Amino acid sequence: MTIVLIGYMASGKTSVGKILAQKLNYKFIDLDDFIEEKEHATVKDIFKNKGEIYFRKVETQYLNELLALSNDNIVLSLGGGAPCFGNNMNEVLDSSTATSVYLKGSVPFLSNKLIKKKIKRPLIAHIETVEQMTEFVGKHLFERIPFYSKAEKHVLIDNKSKPEIAEAIIAQLF
Repeated sequence: MTIVLIGYMASGKTSVGKILAQKLNYKFIDLDDFIEEKEHATVKDIFKNKGEIYFRKVETQYLNELLALSNDNIVLSLGGGAPCFGNNMNEVLDSSTATSVYLKGSVPFLSNKLIKKKIKRPLIAHIETVEQMTEFVGKHLFERIPFYSKAEKHVLIDNKSKPEIAEAIIAQLF
């Protein structure tokens, strides 16, 4: 089984995914890390040197490659934009061995987490206040919710620890 974690920036896809994989004795794969390994370049450098269209193309290619690993038990963390491009979300939903889980956070919760981590994220590095972050996240999340909400399972993350979120996922899956 492949458990595919989707959600907005700072929803905990990678950190919760690692905990979840450990608890289930599954392999953990972060799609962005997998892309960097295969492409021998960081996601940031791929965007800069080859463009977003190229990145989205290889993102889809590697996502499909990982979804095809039907005999492996994997927790797969997708980048926040991955479900929203091409046919990626439908590929996840159509996979007979994958189950999708949306780590769902409210706009205020995500905004408060992101304002503290904005330096590490080029998309939001320019945002200066919590109010500006809330406005940005609200608009951006609004565009992405139609994709995220297609996930088979939804787990609320507001004010929960990462281990609590992992346990909530397990409770929904098994």
